[in-house]
Amino acid sequence: MKESYWMIFIVMLGVITIVLINLFQTLTNTDEHNYNLLKETTEAAMIDAFDLGTYTATGNIRIDREKFVENFIRRFAEDASLAQEYTIEIYDVHELPPKVSILIKSKHTAAALNNEIIDFNIWNRLDAILEVPY
Repeated sequence: MKESYWMIFIVMLGVITIVLINLFQTLTNTDEHNYNLLKETTEAAMIDAFDLGTYTATGNIRIDREKFVENFIRRFAEDASLAQEYTIEIYDVHELPPKVSILIKSKHTAAALNNEIIDFNIWNRLDAILEVPY
């Protein structure tokens, strides 16, 4: 009888371990997806918002603020996961020199235990400067 309790304990420990590994893997993949999406979208939106007229006239590297915000939101919405709810906060957009600060907040529902939903808030912040080689 004692050996059967040990077997039940080992099986339960294995099940709990698999559930925890799955939970952390899902959260890590979500965080990594959000960060890479934020980084690539910011870079592409800054390049799209590059003001070529100012560059040819004065030689200054400048981005257009409205164009950047429009392109960023459009590109982010195209690739964002529909299973999560996102909050985009654009803190700072400098046109000359081109610099942006963006915060993406997402809420991830991981599990429901005893009629209690467990939510994880994942925040990704990026400060980006547009560098153009001479």
